[in-house]
Amino acid sequence: MTKAAAPSLRYRLAVLSRAVAAVVGGYGVAVLLAVAISWLLPLSREEASIVATMVALLGLPVAVMGCFYARTALRAWIGLAIAAAVLAGIAAAMGWRP
Repeated sequence: MTKAAAPSLRYRLAVLSRAVAAVVGGYGVAVLLAVAISWLLPLSREEASIVATMVALLGLPVAVMGCFYARTALRAWIGLAIAAAVLAGIAAAMGWRP
């Protein structure tokens, strides 16, 4: 039986980058999704924040899966940056100020 070659350092760093993007970037996108949705909903503040948080909890796994679906780690980071910029823009257009 032959011994399998160990993964290269470059491969390991790419996986680490995707994991960091999935955890940190996914959380950031989920938070911005919750903010954007809460500002868009015509409900009271409390109700809008609860509904938006529940929807954002569905957005987090989508962002995580997108990070590992992307062809490269750089594309995963770019996709998260675009999603974050769009969601922040929507929230800012609705009156949100960080």
